[in-house]
Amino acid sequence: MTIDSLPGSSGYLDMYPERKISLFKNPYIMGLTIVAGIGGLLFGYDTGVISGALLYIKDDFVAVRESSFLQETIVSMALVGAMIGASAGGWINDAYGRKKATLLADIIFALGSVVMAAAPDPYILILGRLLVGLGVGIASVTAPVYIAEASPSEIRGGLVGMNVLMITGGQFLSYLVNLAFTEHVPSVVFLYSVLTVIQLLDMQVPGTWRWMLGVAGVPAVIQFALMLCMPESPRWLFMKDRKTEAISVLTKIYDVYRLEDEVEYLNSQLEEERQKKRDVRYLDVFRRKEIRLAFLAGAGLQAFQQFTGINTVMYYSPTIVQMAGFKSNQLALLLSLIVAAMNAAGSVLGIYLIDHAGRRKLALSSLAGVIVSLLILSGAFLFGSSDSTGGLSGWFAVIGLALYIAFFSPGMGPVPWTVNSEIYPEAYRGICGGMSATVNWVSNLIVAQSFLSIADALGTGPTFLILAGIAVIAFVFVSCFVPETKGLTFEEVENIWKERAWGNGSNTQSLLEQRNES
Repeated sequence: MTIDSLPGSSGYLDMYPERKISLFKNPYIMGLTIVAGIGGLLFGYDTGVISGALLYIKDDFVAVRESSFLQETIVSMALVGAMIGASAGGWINDAYGRKKATLLADIIFALGSVVMAAAPDPYILILGRLLVGLGVGIASVTAPVYIAEASPSEIRGGLVGMNVLMITGGQFLSYLVNLAFTEHVPSVVFLYSVLTVIQLLDMQVPGTWRWMLGVAGVPAVIQFALMLCMPESPRWLFMKDRKTEAISVLTKIYDVYRLEDEVEYLNSQLEEERQKKRDVRYLDVFRRKEIRLAFLAGAGLQAFQQFTGINTVMYYSPTIVQMAGFKSNQLALLLSLIVAAMNAAGSVLGIYLIDHAGRRKLALSSLAGVIVSLLILSGAFLFGSSDSTGGLSGWFAVIGLALYIAFFSPGMGPVPWTVNSEIYPEAYRGICGGMSATVNWVSNLIVAQSFLSIADALGTGPTFLILAGIAVIAFVFVSCFVPETKGLTFEEVENIWKERAWGNGSNTQSLLEQRNES
């Protein structure tokens, strides 16, 4: 089979344009993507809701109210769990499959939600946060890989981007719930009324925070039930020599002509991948040059996604708004809700752009806008006064926040997860995906735990200036180390790393030229 005839490659689709699949053409793929993406919804909801729930947790537990350490532990324990879950999730994915990994994540997440809702003391609550984090960590590795392996290459980026949309949608929902629990907010009066009735019916377990945290278990149960009806990843099934099951899945994705080519191609790759699989160890990621380069690109993107400040904005946007001079809690929460809505809307735009503009170009344009936005934020705090209530500098800070989200969410939001789902060979996809997701969670924890301390020590303006400097480094990093992977098959991407590692491979050079011309 020649390079031009590889299923899903740009050359193949140029030869057979009628076999190209559009994003919304196949309901089966969309259903699979949405079900898998529920894990992203849980991820987003949990990261956003804890900031509002903590206000009520302090009311119920005196120990929490009097201990900043306990408050930080309650928030950060989910991140600790996510690190552990992500690091183990790669191995679970490779050993037991993407479907079983998702089911396991749902069970752990639902159990954690129940533990949090019924927690009699802060320490049981912390245990619940750890369990929820474990589930989120496993899901964060599994969902992008599961979606990518079942997706036609021409729409793979958009489908993986839908998982990011679910994450941002979950964050928006969490801010809506937080706002609903404040008083006298007409825009969410209906939701507030519903939640109030639910709380009044809860005679044995008082506390609004219990519902805010416990309700996250419902989507986990829904995903578990739906996932039982979903197939395993066809590529994983081929790796396990379960070809009949894999072909059964592929028949629901491709027409009969492309199906034959896909099956022939997967068969041709099977023995090579299985041979690699026998020798795979975690240290092999660093011993093999082409894998090391791929992991550098993937883990670097995950780290820069966090170190350019996105979760600083999402976790602390109410605080940032108040720092800018808007002292009302309700106004700060409302403006933060708008920020979360923009984040979700930007993810929708990213679903379109990632398969049209390409991953690399989208990341670079996103980072350029992020740099400008962070400079505006820095200037607003450096040259303004937070003593005035929403003065000119305050509005510049809000504009900077809005621009930051507008540039970040379509680009650096989905690109790291999409790239990491497609740049590793089959034998390394679970291991490297888990390791890079762990880098994301570790970076997330570092930023979340250090932002307010650095802002107190240096000032908010200089802190945003530091983030802008990191964004400049990220821009250079993407320019140097991240290749374009739009429209390429997994094996074509693997050839790019071989070309970069060893400098030989006429086939790879041909692919790069084809990609640049398209």
